[in-house]
Amino acid sequence: MATKDVLGRRGEEIAAQHLTAQGLTIIERNWRCARGEIDLVARDGDVLVIVEVKTRSGLGFGHPLEAITTGKLARLRQLAASWCEAHPGHWRSIRIDAVAVIAPREGRVTVEHLEGVF
Repeated sequence: MATKDVLGRRGEEIAAQHLTAQGLTIIERNWRCARGEIDLVARDGDVLVIVEVKTRSGLGFGHPLEAITTGKLARLRQLAASWCEAHPGHWRSIRIDAVAVIAPREGRVTVEHLEGVF
């Protein structure tokens, strides 16, 4: 597995732990369909939360959240609709969140969670 993939998986695990500590329940990880992939699907009470996780080992290539473009947000909205089609249920609302993880090889990990980015 490439170093970037290892870092990404580590970031998703850190993000899942952070969200769980905040009271969310992780429903699914790395859900895929023809349109793409959702990193994490969670429940926050009766709200469905689609989570995009971006991980960097440092800020040399910019903040992780800078990688979430308007195109990516539009695709996440389509993916949320696809997930709901594949998993019928009743949600009060659907929210798209972003989690930025800065995970250096050594030192403190930083997690930033933005609710309702779209």
